[in-house]
Amino acid sequence: MKYFLLVLMTLLSFNTLAVNKSVSFGSGKFTIAGGKGHSEKLIDIYYHLPTAYNEDTSVLIVLPGGGRNGWSYRDSWIEASEKYNVLILSPSYSDELYPRFWNYNIGRMLSDVKINKERTAIESYRVVSDPNEWIFNDFDRIFDDAINRFNLNAKQYDMFGHSAGGQILHRLALFDIDNKADRILSSNSGWYTVPTFEHDFPYGLNNGVSSKDSIRAAFTSKLTIFLGELDNQNETRGHLVRNPQVDTQGTYRLSRGKYFYQSAKTLASDLQASFNWDIHVVKGVGHDYKNMGKAAAVYLYAE
Repeated sequence: MKYFLLVLMTLLSFNTLAVNKSVSFGSGKFTIAGGKGHSEKLIDIYYHLPTAYNEDTSVLIVLPGGGRNGWSYRDSWIEASEKYNVLILSPSYSDELYPRFWNYNIGRMLSDVKINKERTAIESYRVVSDPNEWIFNDFDRIFDDAINRFNLNAKQYDMFGHSAGGQILHRLALFDIDNKADRILSSNSGWYTVPTFEHDFPYGLNNGVSSKDSIRAAFTSKLTIFLGELDNQNETRGHLVRNPQVDTQGTYRLSRGKYFYQSAKTLASDLQASFNWDIHVVKGVGHDYKNMGKAAAVYLYAE
């Protein structure tokens, strides 16, 4: 009888916490405000809290592709969430509040953008000089909010981003060095900001967005370029930008990812910098966020 009462009191205590925080086991959603420069905009966070939840549950932020469909990406990670006891947080930046690719893929690092429609390329723009206005800062705030809501002990979080989400994450690793992210998997990006000082941002590191010292620090992060073997010249899913500027990186996502990684490795060597980045090619998978996510779960949590 005493054991029954103890269990009942424990459950009631947790349920009260869940109600007070407007969350519960399983899948749900909460909302946070944007950061500096976009604080009036709301970001929906789709989450899955595993049934094995405890204070030591791990945290993974999953960034969706160009569809901004955080709910779908969250759902694709439910099985892994339950298997590995990982809280999934998938932010959904709406097209209405964050229109066009520079407000998402490029992390709000650009403004006043004009597109050359014939070349499908950026013609003119202004670099947002204040890093606090980039969306990269949202991720620590999402994490901190979740830690409080779910009463977790985690000090860091992992990240997985696919397609447009992958673009965000390799730029996060390049330009937002001071954060709480641990392992960062940038998956199936359409094109890259290549680690070279020979080209202007967003294609390279010039225009004052980086320095040799900051890129040395960036190379120490735990970034993995996570690619699909079949995301090649035969892949038709997703929108792939083609123009002379990005085609120097390759003409399909697999080749562009390899080019980005090799360029980073070369620059690190030139700068005599430590290089902690990695590259991983998933066999038999193309531009498929569900199967890339399954491979990412094994890569991050199976051991």
